[in-house]
Amino acid sequence: MREKFKSFAKINLFLYVTAKRADGYHNLYSLMTKIGLCDDIYIDYTKSGISVTCDYPGVPEDDSNLACKAAVMFFCSLKAKGCKKKGLSIEIIKQIPPGGGLGGGSSNAATVLQALNKAYQKPFSKAELMSMGLRLGADVPFFIFGGPAIARGVGERLEKIRGLRPYHLVLCDPGIASSTADVYKNIEFQLTPNQKYTMNTGLNVLLRGREFDVRGLMHNDLEESACRLYPEIKETKEEMALLLHRKVFMTGSGSSLFALFSAGENARKGYERLLKKWAGSNKKVFLSSFNKKNV
Repeated sequence: MREKFKSFAKINLFLYVTAKRADGYHNLYSLMTKIGLCDDIYIDYTKSGISVTCDYPGVPEDDSNLACKAAVMFFCSLKAKGCKKKGLSIEIIKQIPPGGGLGGGSSNAATVLQALNKAYQKPFSKAELMSMGLRLGADVPFFIFGGPAIARGVGERLEKIRGLRPYHLVLCDPGIASSTADVYKNIEFQLTPNQKYTMNTGLNVLLRGREFDVRGLMHNDLEESACRLYPEIKETKEEMALLLHRKVFMTGSGSSLFALFSAGENARKGYERLLKKWAGSNKKVFLSSFNKKNV
């Protein structure tokens, strides 16, 4: 039996780094949402052992791949419940650029955990799957959680947000992969009074559950660090803003950049403008959306 699953990307609509922890990680305050851009994952349950393949150059096809790690973890947990495991093969057809702050690897891992849980008649609750996911990566629980969410801690403390107004977006991969560890090492994470005010005011609005427009709340504490380390991100951001006539933001620790559009037709025109401008370059451009029914 071979099944197909969609593994969606995410963006951070705002991201504040609130403190450095004793364990070396950082506490975050972020609003995340899935977007329509996705990888396709095919799982074949008739195979023996656990294997993974991917069509994207440089993505590991061994047990270091997060999707493979997720399968191993699931079966180890299943064995602890006294259930007999079977084998499977995982094929990833990748659209989400790796190293772009879009959570592609984490999404793949979450998709495999959920797919296996369904295939084995749901031996684990959502909370148990999220706990497994956290051991694989800080973003993995979000993809299991479902829906737009405020993330705190390293990203594991999630609270569902309702009323997020949907948007179209034009997304760009500048052609480089940023190092999350390096970006975090170079940040200035102390909040300014204005940022604290924005956080508190924004949170009050979000938790009331009314429809809200996120554009006035958008921010990323990691952007300055990423732009210092990778000038290509800054250059691409400035060019996007000029060509799209609107503000451009980075997601996660980079390197992917995006701009929001209310009207789908305007987003498409902006997308086509970037495609024409960067034809033949190593930059990749995507047209997507968030908070739509298909995500």
